[in-house]
Amino acid sequence: DSDWGSWENPDGKEDGAQSAPWLQDCVMSLSPCSDLLVIARDHKATFLSAKWRTDESGQEEMTLSVTWSGTLSAEEGECICSVICIPLASQKRSSTGRPDWTCVVVGFSSGYVRFYTESGVLLLAQLLHEGPVLQLKCRTYEIPRHSGVTEQHEELSILYPAALVTIDGFSLFQSLRACRNQVARAAAAGSDVIQPPPLAYKKWGLQDMDTITDHSSIGITTLSVFNQMKNASMLGGFHASVKGSPPAMSQYITVGGGPYTGFYYAIEGSSQPLLSHVALAVASKLTSALFSAASGWLGWKSKNEEESVQKQKPKVEPATALPVRFGLPDSRRHGESICLSPCNTMAGVTDDFGRVTLLDVARGIAIRMWKGYRDAQLGWVQVSEARGERDLATSPSMPRRHAQFLVIYAPRRGILEVWGTQHGPRIGAFTVGKQCRLLYAGHRLMGVNSVTSQGWQIHTQQVCLFDPVNGALRAVTIPFHLALSDKKSERAKDMHLLRRLTTLLRSREVDVLLDIKHPAIKKQALESLLSNKNAPVFCLTNVTRALLASLKEQDAEAVDESLLQFCSSQLKLLQLYTDVQLLHIPDTSPTELLLSIQPSFSAIEEDLARVGPVLQRYTEMNSRPCVSFAQDSSGPLPVRTFLSQLEWYWCITNVIFVCISGSFLFWGCLSGQSPLQRVCETLQESGISPQQLLSLLLSVWLNKEKDVLKYPDAVSHLGTLLSTLSSMKGAVDESWDGQCVSPWWQQVRTACVQSESSAAALLAALVAHRVAKNAITRLGESKFQEDWECVSLELEQWVVCIKQLEDVLALQTLLCLPSPQGSTGGAVTRCSVKTLLESGRGGVADCVSKLIFRQGVSPDLLRDILQRRGENDICVCICVVLELLECVCQRFPNSLSPDVLFAHCSWENVVQWNKDPEVKTINNLKAVLKSVSAMMWQTFIVKRFSATAFLMEKVCISVQDKDVLGSQLLVLTGQRLAFYLLHSQSQTKPNMELLARLPPTLCTWLKAMDPSELRCPSVPLSQSSRLINKVIEMLPENHGQYSLALHLLEAVDSLHEEP
Repeated sequence: DSDWGSWENPDGKEDGAQSAPWLQDCVMSLSPCSDLLVIARDHKATFLSAKWRTDESGQEEMTLSVTWSGTLSAEEGECICSVICIPLASQKRSSTGRPDWTCVVVGFSSGYVRFYTESGVLLLAQLLHEGPVLQLKCRTYEIPRHSGVTEQHEELSILYPAALVTIDGFSLFQSLRACRNQVARAAAAGSDVIQPPPLAYKKWGLQDMDTITDHSSIGITTLSVFNQMKNASMLGGFHASVKGSPPAMSQYITVGGGPYTGFYYAIEGSSQPLLSHVALAVASKLTSALFSAASGWLGWKSKNEEESVQKQKPKVEPATALPVRFGLPDSRRHGESICLSPCNTMAGVTDDFGRVTLLDVARGIAIRMWKGYRDAQLGWVQVSEARGERDLATSPSMPRRHAQFLVIYAPRRGILEVWGTQHGPRIGAFTVGKQCRLLYAGHRLMGVNSVTSQGWQIHTQQVCLFDPVNGALRAVTIPFHLALSDKKSERAKDMHLLRRLTTLLRSREVDVLLDIKHPAIKKQALESLLSNKNAPVFCLTNVTRALLASLKEQDAEAVDESLLQFCSSQLKLLQLYTDVQLLHIPDTSPTELLLSIQPSFSAIEEDLARVGPVLQRYTEMNSRPCVSFAQDSSGPLPVRTFLSQLEWYWCITNVIFVCISGSFLFWGCLSGQSPLQRVCETLQESGISPQQLLSLLLSVWLNKEKDVLKYPDAVSHLGTLLSTLSSMKGAVDESWDGQCVSPWWQQVRTACVQSESSAAALLAALVAHRVAKNAITRLGESKFQEDWECVSLELEQWVVCIKQLEDVLALQTLLCLPSPQGSTGGAVTRCSVKTLLESGRGGVADCVSKLIFRQGVSPDLLRDILQRRGENDICVCICVVLELLECVCQRFPNSLSPDVLFAHCSWENVVQWNKDPEVKTINNLKAVLKSVSAMMWQTFIVKRFSATAFLMEKVCISVQDKDVLGSQLLVLTGQRLAFYLLHSQSQTKPNMELLARLPPTLCTWLKAMDPSELRCPSVPLSQSSRLINKVIEMLPENHGQYSLALHLLEAVDSLHEEP
């Protein structure tokens, strides 16, 4: 925007020669996505598509290049009258709002409307009315801003001198897609012609106007009850009848003469849609049009066929008469063009008197008029309110506000103006050329609805200005706040200063920042300055310090607190960046701080000696070369990168520091390239929270594991930094007594157990353990006698954590073994203490089984390893795999028990064999079969047997208790019979009669049974009969329930004999 001139200099004169008058005689159309520009004149046209290129300075810019040019007319003597570019939305689910392709619609003087692709291929042609096409306009879907707005349908409107044709958008979208697919098939394989669906359109004969030059389709509107009664009284008189609900109507506005502006209303349903004979035009002209666009590509063109087709014209349907409802009469004024606002509430009209009239579409009245704009070109810009601009007291649930701006280009004056509506002032004016063209599409993507548009970000330009002198295409962008202020507002002036600052940043003249008054604009300007790649550090520091000083000199009540805190925090960051950058020099001599702290870390040598073999083996496994990128190489960190990766959130008493560029602060110390003492002093003076510094230090240590293992002194340097950070104020709580868990050291343990860098995590835990132990020892000596041994819960937490990390390091060393060449099974698994604890007992076995499969360990060898586990005289392994596997099995005796490990190994073999039957695991299946059986036993069978054993133990019946067993089985049979007679769907009349014939004792006994205790109540009667016979054999004749069993057997047999 900076090269357009000032918003405050509207009357400037354009310098340079004026040329290119040919553009005024051309018909132009720009796609709303700014990716296709069509320029046509007479019978020729040129298509220009957007392409990205790199200029001489290395910056990428978008250019419009010619992709097709040629003749579009097919009828003799016809010429191009109107052009419109309609981007069609993609129907793919992965679409994010970009168009699939763009259709070029061209209207001719013969009345034909033809549809082309971006490459000039004719898709279909239609003769809807005999007469020249005056205007082509499109209306696409817009998301309603609130519930009171009627959702509009998509349509293409075609204006003729005495008729208006509207094509349904859905029908047009489907037809264009079908024709495009048909053309692609014909071009690829010459397949048969597929008839596309016909176009659904309406044709209105506009009456009661002398001449019509332009139009706008407003869409479907519904009158209020009062307006409905008013119109009925005016049209029908006193005795006019009024319907209960207002009808839906399509509103059209035309401009021309007699009257100057006409308002038409077509009641929905008053005219049925017409179906055009698209198939006739496409089927006869598809092949010839396809190859004619290629200029004799294949030489198959038949002149006789083409002439016969041209002579055959399709049938033209008659129009439905539509009288004008009312208008704005002005016998001397003649309307030239009309431009509808994006919200369909206002419209701008130009006339031959050089006036621009603003219409209220709903009321049908003129609400504003501008003078002195002969041959003016209009456009609209709709701007949404940015988040955060509204007052904080406003409810966040309220919809975002929108502002409408009218853009007027006066070619005779060479000026472009932006006006606020409805009664807003002129908010900007720019001096431009006198031969420019204002390009305003007035629509977006076709084929979008409320469902498909969810989650889309439709990027469209609303108004662009094309300058043929230099070939520049500029977009008009307007801030929302200009709709709320006049030209003298401080905010508008601040925005101008911000743009000026953006221009001056290249020359490093930034004093203009202090002249900005509005705090939000001043903060935005400072952010732009800090993110500039050309500004040096000293310049940023001086400007920020000057701005902070100017804020402190002002009245405390008038200063914006957020701006003051922002300046203060950025100044601290700049000072920290400068200090640390100066310390990036090799540390050649030990400092006093190092000498004072070094003896306290003598005990860590014992820990390193204990875990040394595993660390050495882990380092060897991870020393393979890897890919590195340019951005990973070491080098000076730019200040804007350092600032962009920092976020300061100010609270009442402290600052929270978040950073991902920790290498800049700590890696020089850890690698021995920076003086530790001076770096620690700088960090203490920075005012950054020690907790955040600790988090940053641990992230650097854990993320640079390979580099850490290369430096032997990195462990001692880490201990020095941890001791320094833990001694900072606010690090360790002063009330901590060692008998409770410290949040400071818990933060270190949490970072270690969550990290997948096993070696770095173990080393950090060993160092932190010694630092914490020294602190607890000093705390105990100050509180207790010297002969007392300090026992701390904190130290016990460290012992558990270190043991877990050692086990994970051994496991990770095993998992990092390189796979034999040609093996399958997937990538190396990375694990941590947290992931293993969350995965349960089978997590370790699952990881080890995958490695065993990749290494090709046989089941017999695995069995030998598991059997020798725990023996002191283990023979020396001949393979590294077996050595590491034995070590891991000793560390995880429960998770890697033989049954569990064999079960997981067998499962992994079967899974890999299922993925690839060619994998050579069939030889192991026989040996693994026992493992599969063990897994089946543990998963399924053992549960059944355990339940059976428990049931038998609960019943506790011996062979001598046949009196007791028979009684329980008798109750079981009674429950089954009671379910059959009383609770099932077999309650038939014979069964009820049988129930009535039973002895009273048996009937009462059956009714007292509870079948809900049965697991399977529906048992065949034959089985129940055999069970009662067994019960009778078990019960002695003198048993009290013997007669009851006999009656029960008779009842079951009677039911069994029933058909």
